[in-house]
Amino acid sequence: MQNKDGKVISPTSDAFQAAAANADWSSVPGYGVILANEPGAASWPMTAATFILIPKQPPDAAAATLALKFFDWAYAKGGKMAEELDYVPMPEKVVSDIKEMWTKSITGSDGKPLH
Repeated sequence: MQNKDGKVISPTSDAFQAAAANADWSSVPGYGVILANEPGAASWPMTAATFILIPKQPPDAAAATLALKFFDWAYAKGGKMAEELDYVPMPEKVVSDIKEMWTKSITGSDGKPLH
């Protein structure tokens, strides 16, 4: 398939990851980017991400903290398992941006970040 940069690309894990790495995640609130026709010579033209939805001020801070700890673990340790299940781990830059957003945006009723 031909991508936005005019390159013919094969559907590989690296091509999917390139699309995610080249996306402008800040262009949509909450990282809700549809990974269609992202720039980059190595980017696969039609990719999708799975989204995690957590309220900015969750009603159950303890449960939200556990969920964030799970996703932190999944990002840190789950890449190999994801690949074994034919999923593609998010690029490290995207993961670090998401974790930074969690720290700034998801808070308890006291306004302090959950972690």
